[in-house]
Amino acid sequence: MKFNILTHMTVTVTLVVGADGSTTKNGNSAGVSNIVDRTAFLTRRRSADCILIGGNTARTEPYHRTPVPVVVISKSLINPLADNRLAHCWNLSPVDAIHRAIKTFGPSVHVEAGATIIRELLESNSVDALELSVTEVIGGEDVIDVANLLSHFTHIDEKAESGTRFISARR
Repeated sequence: MKFNILTHMTVTVTLVVGADGSTTKNGNSAGVSNIVDRTAFLTRRRSADCILIGGNTARTEPYHRTPVPVVVISKSLINPLADNRLAHCWNLSPVDAIHRAIKTFGPSVHVEAGATIIRELLESNSVDALELSVTEVIGGEDVIDVANLLSHFTHIDEKAESGTRFISARR
């Protein structure tokens, strides 16, 4: 199921990677992030109607407090964010979760999930935009192919700030 371009829905993947494409270092994204990335990330996050993540992200990243509702896609019946009153745990595919999140919370969904969920959403044409930060960190884990991510988009803008590349990609 594809999104109708005429609507005002915006599904944005927001991701930080190291210079070698690593998405984590020492078990979470904080290892590849830096202060300029974190500032930009938190600013973008506040504009979302909700955040969509996977169960592994919920268990390894700090999602116990969020400024907007957070949806955890998980097959587990145990909500890993039970202490976050804005957390919802859904046993749905990523595409179905996007549709339900838009209906439940509003048209602006930020996907802050891992590579598997991101790839599935990109392959199903369910993503409108990618906000990618590339830091100078190397030697992390869970490497993702940045060129492949960007190949799903037609409009790509890039700027640099304090050693971090900020890439904004749109369909």
